[in-house]
Amino acid sequence: MTTPSRDFGVQSYCFREFDNRQIAGMVRSLGLDKIEMCAVHADFNNLPAWREVAAIYSDEGISIPSIGVQTFTGAASERDWFECAAAAGARHISAHFHVESYLAAIPQVVKWTQEFGIRVGIHCHGGYMFGGSPDVLRHLLALGTPGIGLCIDTAWAMQIGPNQGDPVKWAQEFAGQITGVHFKDFTFGPNGQWKDVIVGTGNLDLAGFVSALDAGGFDGVAVIEYEGDAHDPLPALRQCVESMRAATA
Repeated sequence: MTTPSRDFGVQSYCFREFDNRQIAGMVRSLGLDKIEMCAVHADFNNLPAWREVAAIYSDEGISIPSIGVQTFTGAASERDWFECAAAAGARHISAHFHVESYLAAIPQVVKWTQEFGIRVGIHCHGGYMFGGSPDVLRHLLALGTPGIGLCIDTAWAMQIGPNQGDPVKWAQEFAGQITGVHFKDFTFGPNGQWKDVIVGTGNLDLAGFVSALDAGGFDGVAVIEYEGDAHDPLPALRQCVESMRAATA
């Protein structure tokens, strides 16, 4: 069965030490055909340059369904990000908001989601960033619905602790509001320090999470994100792809 949760790509941040032509070849070598592009590899305020970047991936048969993670403050220049997403055929932008500017930013972003027909997913980023906890997310989603939804980063969800940060429970609670997923897995040391591991081999109930997404009608953009081994990410990413396919078969 092919569902959006199983039709996954990869986040370009995994390849942050490589250029776009190298990355396109790496993505194809993984047997994938989708990538979420981050600002490490593109300037989303320079549409002509962005078109050149997007063409590198298009020429390799790789689509760009999402860009991000972008931090919105409501500045007029941030409309460029929607223009770049639209130019690549993307339907999603993963995003952050700041506590000091979200009340102004969210109404502006909602207008852009309506103008471009592109959804924005608030990327949860653990306990040290605004938008990392369910109570804050509920508040932000209430202000931004329906254009603004949730991008669940599974590892960062878990970082806030098992009572509040269970990705399976998030998939159930926020069903219908989830626009993106970053499949990522952490283990944690005694002091709470996290370590990237192959998705599904750490604390993430990968099969349970995918099942919960499917049951909730998830229809967004899903990507693997492995942040370890930046100088040589392919071996671990191949294992991530294998783990994903085994868990979602």
